[in-house]
Amino acid sequence: MSKKLDITLKVWRQNTPEEKGEFVTYDMNGINSHMSFLELLDVLNEKLINEDEEPIAFEHDCREGICGSCAMTINGESHGPVKSTTACQLHMFNFKSGDTISVEPWRASSFPILKDLVTDRSSFDRIIQAGGYVSVNTGSAPDGNAIPIEKDKALEAFDAAACIGCGACVSTCKNSSASLFVSAKLAQFSSLPQGKPEQKQRVLNMVKQMDEEGFGHCTNTGACEATCPKDISVDNISIMNKEYIKYLLK
Repeated sequence: MSKKLDITLKVWRQNTPEEKGEFVTYDMNGINSHMSFLELLDVLNEKLINEDEEPIAFEHDCREGICGSCAMTINGESHGPVKSTTACQLHMFNFKSGDTISVEPWRASSFPILKDLVTDRSSFDRIIQAGGYVSVNTGSAPDGNAIPIEKDKALEAFDAAACIGCGACVSTCKNSSASLFVSAKLAQFSSLPQGKPEQKQRVLNMVKQMDEEGFGHCTNTGACEATCPKDISVDNISIMNKEYIKYLLK
């Protein structure tokens, strides 16, 4: 049986990238505890629209925890206080009636704020583009067992490929490093034989693009792994660094 919650919501409002933003307080009464956090924002936006006020801008798509769109900081934590959970899968029963909840966008210079809770994360897209495609002619789709792959290597690749590119790692890191994201995208290829032919150029290009986008260096504190909704391992960063140094020296 659902409970009704009374919540005080402090939301970051910012009209344009050039204007200064501020927290605006909203009282939300009688909230269904089984709502997701994004549904809470939906209810608030309906209220604002009915009152002829500007609704809160925020990103969303699948609302199933697999697209990475719901990039926001809740009570100072990326995606909120529940581990291995995206903001769209964070439900209100994780809070108590009477709580004050703050919500703001990712804070990183490489993710400039566009409006309210929406940030420009196209820097991630440019890093992926720098990695390029595997350019060998693979022909038609091969049989899944045509190239034998060790189980542990396949699992490593799958675990790395689970990254949804939400940017929580950047938001959490005190240096706004994108190392966890980039290393995950590199490791998913380097673990498999199909990724070996262009591994050198892929690593050099993606790390170079990451630096050009203005992301900071890895702090080695593990904050990125702790807040990643998909539990991407920092071991991938070690893989990236080893490959980068190896190919850079060559």
